Amino acid sequence: MHNDQIKVLSASLKRLLRRGATKQVTNIIKKTHMADLSSAFKELSQDNREKLFKLIRDPEEIGLLFSTLDESLFLEFVKSVEFEKLVEIFDHMPSDDAACLLNLMDDEISDKILSKMKKEESDNVEQLMSYGDNTAGSLMVTDFIALQEELKAKEVIAALQSKYLDVEMPFYIYVVDSYGKLVGVSSLRQLVVVHPEKPLKDFMAKDLVSVTPYTDREEVARLVSRYDYLAVPVVDDDNRMVGIVTVDDVIDILHEAATEDMLKMAGVGEEYIETQTILRGMRIRLPWLFASFLGGVAAFFVIGSFQADIAKLTILAAFIPVISGMGGNIGTQSSTIVVRGLATGRISFQDFSKVIFKELCVGLSLGIIYGIFIGIIAKMLYTSELFSIPLALSVGCAIFTSMSIAALMGSTVPLVLHRMNIDPAVATGPFVTTSIDIVSAFCYFSIAGFFLGL
Repeated sequence: MHNDQIKVLSASLKRLLRRGATKQVTNIIKKTHMADLSSAFKELSQDNREKLFKLIRDPEEIGLLFSTLDESLFLEFVKSVEFEKLVEIFDHMPSDDAACLLNLMDDEISDKILSKMKKEESDNVEQLMSYGDNTAGSLMVTDFIALQEELKAKEVIAALQSKYLDVEMPFYIYVVDSYGKLVGVSSLRQLVVVHPEKPLKDFMAKDLVSVTPYTDREEVARLVSRYDYLAVPVVDDDNRMVGIVTVDDVIDILHEAATEDMLKMAGVGEEYIETQTILRGMRIRLPWLFASFLGGVAAFFVIGSFQADIAKLTILAAFIPVISGMGGNIGTQSSTIVVRGLATGRISFQDFSKVIFKELCVGLSLGIIYGIFIGIIAKMLYTSELFSIPLALSVGCAIFTSMSIAALMGSTVPLVLHRMNIDPAVATGPFVTTSIDIVSAFCYFSIAGFFLGL
């Protein structure tokens, strides 16, 4: 439904801009959220983008539009924006969004923009830019509410109404002591239900969770997800607040992390296909496909070593796809479960034996079920042949063995790589499935040779 609305919005903007109906386009801009406008923005030609851009008067709205554009589109379009206009836009953007976008731009341009911005704004942005890309410091906003613990509830409300009207995330009041150190937090709901004369220190929550500017951003996301916070305070080594990481940024982190893991598991890098050049796409995929190629060659030699057995009973070859396919599927499933568990913090290396045992039991159980199924099918297809029972036993045991080993490998490899501080997402896809193909082929023909006396 949302995609249909974006298509209608894009078509309407194209038609109105072509006709020069600026008044109607301005009305659409006022009624449309910038996140939706950014989706329609990329469907427009460069000429229409510039026309639409000139009709957005509010620099804060433009800042929101920029922050929701794809990186490649932002970098392409920003080249056509006047320098003075860029400075005005970045002056009105939240400091975390401004730092993120400036980090994408050329150092020379970003330095010039920072030098022309208001000093307070540029100082905040430069501070955020000084932190690593994957840290809490690069995500935090420096606008937050921090008040003395001695203030009464009515005084806090008065301060909110007079001093903190432009705070991005005004849902929490952070409480500091006389030395400026973080000692507690209160929600707005708690603030408005207590007696007006009650001081903050008497109703604040003291068991708050905080992070440092150098905490990994995925760890911040896990904390927000675990405790259902709307924001997490960021403190320095002296426990003084320097900013907050808000839930909107955390959602972006979780989305990016999940996407990154999926792309890595498929062996296609970390970027969306629309942000990759043809040459880069080839370079990223080449090593993974080469690994698959080598695995296929190895499987060829394994199967070739049993050529004499296949020549005696050619029907053996017909069952290779189902045996390797079932093993590959359950291996990928186990890997995906473990990789995602490691990424979300639900699984750690300390759970090694429990995870391996559970996945192995699943593989054994499913192997028995599908081994019986394929064995029955093999027996029914060749019931008139003398070798029907040995063949059924061969393919049944091969399925059982393949699925059991695949589940074991799929769950073990990511945990081992994680222990070695190697990204476990790379353990899935081509690596696991290719390894399982080789093992499955070897086990299948070895078992068949035993039961069929080949």
